[in-house]
Amino acid sequence: MAELRYNPLLNDWTMVSADRSKRPDMPKDFCPFCPDSGKVPADYDVLKYDNDFPILSQNPPQPDEVGSDFYKTDYSYGKCEVILYSPDHDGKFYDLSQAHIEKLVRLWQERFEDLKTDEKIKYIMPFENKGKEVGTTMIHPHGQIYAYAKMPLRLKLELKNSMDYFKETGENIFDRLIKEERAFKERIIFENDSFIVFLPFFANYPFETYIVAKDKISSFSDFTDKTVSDFAKTLKELTKAFDYVYNKPFPYMMAIYQEPVNSPEYAGVHDFYRFNVKFFPPLRGKNSIKYNASSETAAWVHGNPRRVEETAEELRRAYRSSVDEG
Repeated sequence: MAELRYNPLLNDWTMVSADRSKRPDMPKDFCPFCPDSGKVPADYDVLKYDNDFPILSQNPPQPDEVGSDFYKTDYSYGKCEVILYSPDHDGKFYDLSQAHIEKLVRLWQERFEDLKTDEKIKYIMPFENKGKEVGTTMIHPHGQIYAYAKMPLRLKLELKNSMDYFKETGENIFDRLIKEERAFKERIIFENDSFIVFLPFFANYPFETYIVAKDKISSFSDFTDKTVSDFAKTLKELTKAFDYVYNKPFPYMMAIYQEPVNSPEYAGVHDFYRFNVKFFPPLRGKNSIKYNASSETAAWVHGNPRRVEETAEELRRAYRSSVDEG
């Protein structure tokens, strides 16, 4: 059973699924994402794999009869996909070749184009959870895509604020972010022709890192061959730099933010929004976790335990070391 439950205090929806709690524990010597598992092709490089226990589906079950006119329920419509980055169970993302990562980017493109043809879908978010520190149980290199039929609250806020800023100033808010970071310089990690990588002034996590497209790109639909190449290189270099910060696997939550789909209320999105990637690494030290506690959870008021300019310098040093070592 899966359903959406309405939160009238926030004008938002919570995904509820009893079935996901029944997911079986995999044998320690078995991985369904490995080529010899019987669950995936015997030979692949990157692959879209439909989630075996989706919380959203295009044929959702009837919601439980537990709601009311006030406590509304709705169908858990959408799509949950797993994106396999590599057949190598223990592989590191940055050890993949440039050409291999470009195939992954093109798979993300393909899935975006396909999922947006479903007119019920409003937002498509590729994401990745890496490391036991963020609850990952499958170490095989992979990410996921959620296609939502309800606009997520964070995106509603980002899009509204971006739209309001554009109406007030005529400027894309991401161009202003880039301008501010370039003026200060100390929070920028690196950049190439298409993307700039920096720790934002307002970071909630010590190593929270943004990748922002420089040009008027708001989704994978706008990518050229050059953008694909530059994005693949950016991901390869940044993920490698992360592991060099503490010379160990660096956990993170990563999400790719794009324009909404099938949402005419966001007409002109190319003018006010921009394709970007946000990394939320939970580490505040080599062996210390930055937890979301009462203030973060109850009030959404985050407290960053470290000065962003200091952690940016640490990540920049790690980036230089990773580049120097090839």
